[in-house]
Amino acid sequence: MNYKKIPMGLNKKIALVAHDNKKADLIEWSKFNRDLLAHHKVYATGTTGVVLECELGFPIIRLESGPLGGDQQIGAKIVDGDIDFLIFFWDPLEPQPHDPDVKALLRMAVVWNIPIACDRASADFIISSPLMDAKYERLVPDYAGYRNRPIPGEETKPAKKKDALVGAGAKTG
Repeated sequence: MNYKKIPMGLNKKIALVAHDNKKADLIEWSKFNRDLLAHHKVYATGTTGVVLECELGFPIIRLESGPLGGDQQIGAKIVDGDIDFLIFFWDPLEPQPHDPDVKALLRMAVVWNIPIACDRASADFIISSPLMDAKYERLVPDYAGYRNRPIPGEETKPAKKKDALVGAGAKTG
């Protein structure tokens, strides 16, 4: 498989997410690492974002609560290249009503090869890495072959209809 290099600048784009039983841990971790987080662009879901902004004293880009689509918003930002890494303190012992969204978010992080920390120890290792304050190029599989694969039944449709969809603003691929 071929790979593409995706550059990360000096200032990273970090998503902070926590399940209810892990919010206190994430807040405590974030306060301990406040100075390291302050010069990066920080995103957070729902209540976590509100509390982080109050506790840390710098702006947090706040998205919806996880169960209301915040996890999916973070996943979309990963796909769009707007998130460089994910710190997600999730609760493995508590069932979550939006578990499929959580799995999809973690899947997007792996598909797009961004670092993920799901616990405090991993988050400590990531935030203290020399790569945090350096430019970095992550390797991402070149998905062009997947995007351009033949789709059964598509080859029999007239090109005019496909062109009409593209002209109407539909995404292809």
